[in-house]
Amino acid sequence: QVQLVESGGGLVQPGGSLRLSCAASGFTFSAYTMGWHRQAPGKERELVAAITDFGRLTYADSTQGRFTISRDNGKSTINLQMNSLKPEDTAVYYCNAQRLWNNYWGQGTQVTVSS
Repeated sequence: QVQLVESGGGLVQPGGSLRLSCAASGFTFSAYTMGWHRQAPGKERELVAAITDFGRLTYADSTQGRFTISRDNGKSTINLQMNSLKPEDTAVYYCNAQRLWNNYWGQGTQVTVSS
């Protein structure tokens, strides 16, 4: 059974930092592209950052330079270090695993950036 369990969301002030984690199980983690997506109220879900099985990184223009994605194949986890957070980063953040025709999603974790 595939599981993606996110943690680390919460409320943070503008300019602050948060670290999201995603624990994966039920599939061959090291073979998958792993990513973080987010969805704000009334908006489409969008890619935040992704890391392929061989470590190639992709970032959204809005998060480049502020967010860092990493993976630990030994622990089947990915992390998203988010710095210099802005109110527009407020959204539900979802962990994603993708390979060929397989596409898995976590339940999401809320990130709210507000003073």
